[in-house]
Amino acid sequence: MTAPTSALSADHTSGPDPERWPDVATPPRASRARTAVAERLVRRALGRLPLRARLAGAEDIGLGGPLMDVRDPDAFFRRIGASGLIGFGESYMAGEWDAPDLVGVLTVLADNAADLVPRSLQRLRGLWALRRPAAQLNTPEGSRDNISHHYDLSNELFALFLDETLSYSSAVFRGFPAEYDRLPAAQHRKIDRLLDTAGVTEGTRLLEIGTGWGELAVRAAARGARVLTVTLSAEQRDLARARIRAAGFEDRVEVRLSDYRQVDGAFDAIVSVEMIEAVGAEFWPVYFRTLDRLLAPGGRVALQAITMPDDRLRASRSTYTWIQKYIFPGGLLPSTEAIERITTGHTGLRTAQRVGFGAHYAETLRLWRERFTERAAEVDALGFDAVFRRMWTFYLAYSEAGFRSGYLDVQQLLLTREETA
Repeated sequence: MTAPTSALSADHTSGPDPERWPDVATPPRASRARTAVAERLVRRALGRLPLRARLAGAEDIGLGGPLMDVRDPDAFFRRIGASGLIGFGESYMAGEWDAPDLVGVLTVLADNAADLVPRSLQRLRGLWALRRPAAQLNTPEGSRDNISHHYDLSNELFALFLDETLSYSSAVFRGFPAEYDRLPAAQHRKIDRLLDTAGVTEGTRLLEIGTGWGELAVRAAARGARVLTVTLSAEQRDLARARIRAAGFEDRVEVRLSDYRQVDGAFDAIVSVEMIEAVGAEFWPVYFRTLDRLLAPGGRVALQAITMPDDRLRASRSTYTWIQKYIFPGGLLPSTEAIERITTGHTGLRTAQRVGFGAHYAETLRLWRERFTERAAEVDALGFDAVFRRMWTFYLAYSEAGFRSGYLDVQQLLLTREETA
């Protein structure tokens, strides 16, 4: 398919399309006082960091390190004053700042995320931080819209930077630095570890929540499992079915366009790869109760989840973020402590095993980002404009920086039921 019209711009050489990118094309209104406070806070924060922020090509701030080239300081500070970190990302999308080493700059910021805003202001977050729109709540209907926003962009777009397995989650490498031609094997290594953890063998009744483009279902079927895999993305469903058919496992795998809450039955194993991030904190109890309901006695649940520190989750869980506005509406990363609290408080499931491998995600994201950059002309040919490319470059670099700094982790978890006598 081609990209949906909402992601297109007819003119790739002009400025941002104000219809497609209203909050990028024009800097927001912000009072002089709010802008002045933002500038004072940002200057103070940058001055204590190991980077070099150059303002309008003349003034340097910082202790030295990767260059952050702020070309339009007035718009930059106004955006941050109006909408905080959302404005920071929109300023990059607008080309008001750039960096030769974008990951390097963002890694420095991620390393110091807890202290960028003074603690006195952090306690007043509710007064200045933007609140998530009610429309992004992950009800069954809201979840369909949220998932479609990202995963129904274009199968061809994802194929440009993903490897041949079309796996859109962290791989597990044998060593670093990772190389792109080894990414398919590293993705299979990740999938096989999850299937091993879940105990998937001949005859296993397996439920996969979040189909992706079908690679895990194919490998599970090759082991002899019977698989039900559910997705909310029509684009993913259609391509996954085609890939499963081509692999010869159409009789073993059912791909269903369905919300996880609508699934019935009993399964020996449940696997879900980086899908909990799209559930939303309000529905985490429902999600884990659903896993508990669907798991047959003696069954096993294997999850791959991106996690963040619990203190940062507690502080920011209701804040509207750049990622939620532009990339994953309704998304929120859990902490391992939040998973423990919810499974203990709402289910009989308990974490029996947990393995983290955040450095592997940093390398996975680097390979995707480099590939995306190399194939910019092909992204253009699909109809995506320059602002979209800057947005996705920022998203991939922002995510990579989170893992490189250790602010984010990715983990494979085994959940088993605490059986009662």
